[in-house]
Amino acid sequence: MKVLLIGGGGREHSLAWALSASPLLTELFCAPGNAGIADVARCIDLDVGDHAAVVTFCGQEGIGLVVVGPEAPLVAGLADDVRAAGIKCFGPSADAAQLEGSKAFTKELCTEASIPTAAYGSFANAESANAYAQEQPLPIVVKADGLAAGKGVVIAETMVEAKAAIDACFEGAFGDAGSEVVIEEFMIGEEASFFALVDGENVLGLATAQDHKRVGDGDTGPNTGGMGAYSPAPVMTDALKAQVMDTIILPTVRTMAKRGTPFAGVLYAGLIITDEGPKLIEYNTRFGDPECQVLMMRMKSDLLPALLAACDGMLGSFDLRWHDDVALTVVMAADGYPDAPKKGTTIGGLDAAGAIEGVEIFHAGTKEINGTLIANGGRVLNVTARGTSVAEAQTRAYEAVGLIEWPEGFCRRDIGWRAIERENKQ
Repeated sequence: MKVLLIGGGGREHSLAWALSASPLLTELFCAPGNAGIADVARCIDLDVGDHAAVVTFCGQEGIGLVVVGPEAPLVAGLADDVRAAGIKCFGPSADAAQLEGSKAFTKELCTEASIPTAAYGSFANAESANAYAQEQPLPIVVKADGLAAGKGVVIAETMVEAKAAIDACFEGAFGDAGSEVVIEEFMIGEEASFFALVDGENVLGLATAQDHKRVGDGDTGPNTGGMGAYSPAPVMTDALKAQVMDTIILPTVRTMAKRGTPFAGVLYAGLIITDEGPKLIEYNTRFGDPECQVLMMRMKSDLLPALLAACDGMLGSFDLRWHDDVALTVVMAADGYPDAPKKGTTIGGLDAAGAIEGVEIFHAGTKEINGTLIANGGRVLNVTARGTSVAEAQTRAYEAVGLIEWPEGFCRRDIGWRAIERENKQ
């Protein structure tokens, strides 16, 4: 089977890496791809915003499956148009992708389905949003309603910070994503991520992970798209996973189907484990980035049949196997990230770093010019390692980081700290 993968980040490199190992695969294309993806797929210059062009390419190349990596094409309806042309596509419809595309949409669904989540208000203008915020206890969470690349969330410790965050949204800091604002209570607990494949009706739980959103060590600095992750998440016991499935995932899937907008694809629940039990922070309707990287490192089974089963409504009779090992990934970002990353710098040492046992390096913002690897984005590399413990995986990942020659890059040095604290107590 020929497969077209949409995207060009670290998530897509890990998906391409996993898909390329499938005996079912005859050829893998990626649009646009990156320098690392080019090692396992044919990268093509295709405007994924032009859905007709994507469909035409699929017809010309005999593509049997399109896999959409990022959220923006899903919200824009790429999966709908590909399926309308008679081509299988892994990813939800535009209607179903509103679970990620609009935080207000998800909050309303939580109310309808009695899904545990933070108390909230949704607002279309700064005046009403600021009035609501003034009545809430601090800290308070201000979120741009739409897609903001993981950066449209502010935890305001003061009313001055809350007002600044609200005003920034309505003044265009996040474009159309900030035309509506959701204000939530601040929930206390440990965060975790839970992933499931969904075929519209059946749900197959995948694995858990924890990520590190803030740019600096000790969870300091602004939120980012993610500076590292590990899987599994130790906080997610079997009992908690069952509770999340029963109280959050299954009610969501049933409610979406009842509404006539069934969800098919990967459902990524961002959770917080409170004293009252697990609560939903938000949904993503695609694999996380960098969580996908650690999931792919732990997956034993062939990924391609799993994606096809989700497309074909066959997850009810499907299962997946996982390595018991822990996987951990460290994001290397360009100096200046997340505000103004420095592009165009040279990267070396990847062969030596990738030669360490259990290590894979997934590219994100990279390109190759005349045989030289160049940084071409904010988050640039995902140094990923497996180990028998979080500590071992962390040691391998940072050993590899130390061999990468990139003075203009940086990373957090504490990825996995919470899990390692747990290991040390056992």
